[in-house]
Amino acid sequence: MKYSIYLLLALFLVNCADANNKIDKTKDVSSTPVSTGYNPEAKVDSLGIVLRDQGTPVANYVHAARSGNLLFLAGKGPKQENGENIIGKLGDSLTIEQGYRAAREVGINQLSVLKAELGNLNKVKRIVSVHGMVNAVPDFKDHSKVINGYSDLMVEVFGDNGKHARAAVGMGSLPGNMSVEIEMIVEIYE
Repeated sequence: MKYSIYLLLALFLVNCADANNKIDKTKDVSSTPVSTGYNPEAKVDSLGIVLRDQGTPVANYVHAARSGNLLFLAGKGPKQENGENIIGKLGDSLTIEQGYRAAREVGINQLSVLKAELGNLNKVKRIVSVHGMVNAVPDFKDHSKVINGYSDLMVEVFGDNGKHARAAVGMGSLPGNMSVEIEMIVEIYE
């Protein structure tokens, strides 16, 4: 019995070594875009999106924090070009369509943060995760339809690299009564 266990362990280790040798460790994909057509910078221009300065955070936080090749973006609201947030509660003073537009506005603000942090949106390897918070009445059920405004924009700009894991949740309130707040995690090229 004892020898059988040793034999099984030896076979397991040999198979693991063979599997490791079959992995191509020479190909480094961390510094080059997945496809030659990948150009978020050009896509933003073609969509007519104007990125804008996000200013200095109003509290004790930063717009983005980097850890390795991940960039964590702080929650942003739907501040428009005129400096005003889109405010209100979904299911009360705002429709799903207005919430969708507000979430898209947050997306433009987050793209602005990415551009300021990285200097070039082409350095974004992929959008990893999005956490969308919707200021909504308790019986509101269409949080995902609102946050789609953000997700759809990320896919428009980054293509398949913009598809991400996501949460879309309701909140009893958000700072300044803004309609949505969204944070995200982005993987970047080294």
